[in-house]
Amino acid sequence: MSPVLANVYLHYVLDLWFEKRVKKQCKGQAYLVRYADDFVCCFQYQSDAQEFFRSLKFRLKKFYLEIAEDKTKIIPFGRFAEKSAKQKGNSKPATFDFLGFTHYCSKSKQGKFRVKRKSSRKKVQGKLKESKEWLKKNRNKDIHMIMDRCRRSLIGYYNYYCITDNILNVSNFKDKIENLLFKWLNRRSQRKSFIWDKFSLFLDKYPLPSPRIKVNIYDLRKEITYIL
Repeated sequence: MSPVLANVYLHYVLDLWFEKRVKKQCKGQAYLVRYADDFVCCFQYQSDAQEFFRSLKFRLKKFYLEIAEDKTKIIPFGRFAEKSAKQKGNSKPATFDFLGFTHYCSKSKQGKFRVKRKSSRKKVQGKLKESKEWLKKNRNKDIHMIMDRCRRSLIGYYNYYCITDNILNVSNFKDKIENLLFKWLNRRSQRKSFIWDKFSLFLDKYPLPSPRIKVNIYDLRKEITYIL
């Protein structure tokens, strides 16, 4: 129920207020991207971002809400962020996490500015910890059940994280899952079950799915031009 209630409540508290009040008071362009109670705001000018941040606290307090201070920050981001970072002595522009992805400033093969996305480190570590605990607990179960669960888990992971620019990170995640399998299947008994070569043959018999792009962000160019 929580995401549904957040969508209903924040539609009035945040979305309409941003469109009808905030944007009209900004000197430059302003955009709001929200999913349930998680949102990112983009401003052309730093002064607009700072003014919004101040007014947001008062707006939410009026409706008995408050921002998560540890998850909220104002950062320079976009085509001029790299130049700004170097002027401040930083090697790279700041990044931000949103909906399980780390968004970062990069360039296309043609050298043009592009926002790219990769799996959030926190989310990856959480999923690996969850997989480790499951394998540790169930390592002595039927091998067909174990491999079926791993396949289904990976497919679900791929369906969410296999987007443009993130295949390498997802492939690394799959490698770590294989390493966890190797470790815990070797602990099914006092005696080691596998050396790595034997484990590779085992994976030939019980293959895990390989990642491939499920969503091409740039097929959505018309709908999300303002954040590309």
